[in-house]
Amino acid sequence: MRNYRHTNIRPIMKISVYVLAALICLVTGAQSYARQRDPMRSSTEMVVVTTSDWNSPQGMLRRYERSAAGKKWKPAGEPITVMIGKNGLAWGTGIVQLRQQAAGSTDPVKKEGDGRAPAGIFRLSKAFGYANQPQPGWKMPYVSLTSSVECVDDTASRFYNQVVDRSAVSADWNSSEHMLRPDDLYRWGVLVDHNASPATAGGGSCIFLHIWRGPGQPTVGCTAMPQDELESLIAWLDPARTPLLVQLPEAQYQRLRKHWRLPELNHHAQEGSTMQGESKSVGKP
Repeated sequence: MRNYRHTNIRPIMKISVYVLAALICLVTGAQSYARQRDPMRSSTEMVVVTTSDWNSPQGMLRRYERSAAGKKWKPAGEPITVMIGKNGLAWGTGIVQLRQQAAGSTDPVKKEGDGRAPAGIFRLSKAFGYANQPQPGWKMPYVSLTSSVECVDDTASRFYNQVVDRSAVSADWNSSEHMLRPDDLYRWGVLVDHNASPATAGGGSCIFLHIWRGPGQPTVGCTAMPQDELESLIAWLDPARTPLLVQLPEAQYQRLRKHWRLPELNHHAQEGSTMQGESKSVGKP
């Protein structure tokens, strides 16, 4: 019988160790990449807007933050009252396919011109405003609005649901919103990445956080608030922390909170002031 006593197994052991180490690196790298690709796991800033039901044009905005991914969410500041779409909320298209996971058969679905704000979870990508530069200390990427900057809501355009500079592209649209308005509604704002990358024609366009017309005056799909509250919100947002916007009727929020690992609503904090006289006769936005 062949004698194996003198067989040198050290090279084989070394190779095995190297292979195992490489596999560990690959798995760890894949997990890290997955966390980066999954904003729900990596986000440490979340703006939560809840309403009493699908059709309410008024909501409550709360901010939450956490020290690191996987840690517990904690309130940041006090809740404030905001106005949303004049017809309430409807499932929109945000990160992953949350609507397919969560929507009921009778839930409204966001469509162009329906007067509803999108429900779901969305990235907050950029700030914008009338000024050439953002306020000192703001960290979000900033778009300075000029007379040629428009948000395209023409479903036939290749620029549908994009904020573009008409002077820099070959315009193919017949309908758009001029972002440099004669009023103060867009003096400051934040782009909400709803129905984006790529946009589905007719799925809803030009969704922002912006300054409101006043208490009780809803929008046609955006989320609006007092200027000082919006300025405070923008100053708090940090793109390095993957800020997200969550908008849901409260019943759906409570039903999905644990599954989506959302913050527990801080009902014990002082609520925003109650708005009176909810007028729905308002034009865009």
